[in-house]
Amino acid sequence: MSTETVTIEKLGAQGDGIAGSAAGPVYVPFSLPGETVAIARVKSQGTIMSITTPSPDRQEPPCRHFGPDGVNGTCGGCTLQHLADAPYRAFKRQLVVDALKSKGLTPDVGEIVPARPGERRRVVFAARKTEKDMLIGFNQAESHHIVAIEECPISSAGVVARLPAIKAIAASLATSADPFRVAVLETLSGLDIAADDIKKLSDPQRRKAIETVLGLRGIARVTLNGEILVEPAKPLIDFGGVEVSPPPGGFAQATKPAEEAMVELVLAHAGKAKRIADLFAGTGTFSLRLARIGRVHAVEAEATALAALDQAARKSQGLKPVSVEKRDLFRRPLMTQEFKPFDMVVFDPPRAGAEFQCKELARSGVKKIAAVSCNPLTLARDLQILVEGGYRITGVTPIDQFLWTSHVEVVATLEK
Repeated sequence: MSTETVTIEKLGAQGDGIAGSAAGPVYVPFSLPGETVAIARVKSQGTIMSITTPSPDRQEPPCRHFGPDGVNGTCGGCTLQHLADAPYRAFKRQLVVDALKSKGLTPDVGEIVPARPGERRRVVFAARKTEKDMLIGFNQAESHHIVAIEECPISSAGVVARLPAIKAIAASLATSADPFRVAVLETLSGLDIAADDIKKLSDPQRRKAIETVLGLRGIARVTLNGEILVEPAKPLIDFGGVEVSPPPGGFAQATKPAEEAMVELVLAHAGKAKRIADLFAGTGTFSLRLARIGRVHAVEAEATALAALDQAARKSQGLKPVSVEKRDLFRRPLMTQEFKPFDMVVFDPPRAGAEFQCKELARSGVKKIAAVSCNPLTLARDLQILVEGGYRITGVTPIDQFLWTSHVEVVATLEK
């Protein structure tokens, strides 16, 4: 380890400050462009010891768990609380611009749809039982150390208010001192809590855990390693007036405002489309809203998610027909000829993107495409494939869903 003084030149894609050196770039978390900082350096990683020249863009972190003055933050849930709003939003928008540019794409990129404190309805906590207490919080960056939290400005009021209940449930489930994961989703009927990486409970402990949950208010369901432990009320999420009960541990957009922004862009692009394919459809975030416009064919690999979508569609009034297909689009993408019935396609894949699916789609005659992504780099690759196939990018909108992190969502619209 060596100590030296460096000047931060820019922010990297993960939100770390980057300084140049004779040996190559040095990555310094919690630093900002233009700052002169004294660091303790190990290879290409630097830890701030002191800031000689702070950036005018540096702000006081909103959360006390982030770290003193925004330097070397303890809680690993956020990485950019020390950066003021305007440059923070510009940084996230630029991530999208740079990703597209790396593939030779230079469409107009809209202003980012901002995220605000208190919007996160889905939060994943780290948990571990100690001799004295039950720790619920987030892992410190590059560490297995859990920073126990008593507040969380990114999370919804409904989640924060029930932190003591979440902690009590986690304590009733812990079978050892090993860490485990607790995913919390705020639904219309209460919290949906999914605990994973826990060893099997004994029958007495299982009964005690169920009693603990039933003694608490505002808990809809608790699942353990994917199996329902107890379900006082069926969890419900609203998709544009259609109520869906997600499967245990199922995916849901982290914030309702970000979801609504994505949906609004997709619906506007759909216009009066009559036949729509929704690929990687999940539980129906887009399908069930698009079904108010036209007939929808929803394709999804996860059987439980698809069943939830199908059940919600069957029970709802005022929707056009919704058909479902269980299919792994990574292994077996829809072929070009299968797109013939559709005048619009929506796809919202995992972080890996939809490379092989886009190669088939690029050869199709589908008039409109809406691409939704949580990874600008794989999105840029997929858009390049579509553009080379004759599509024209008509809009790119970044959406901030994970406040004070480097993650950014994007909705891109295309026409042929």
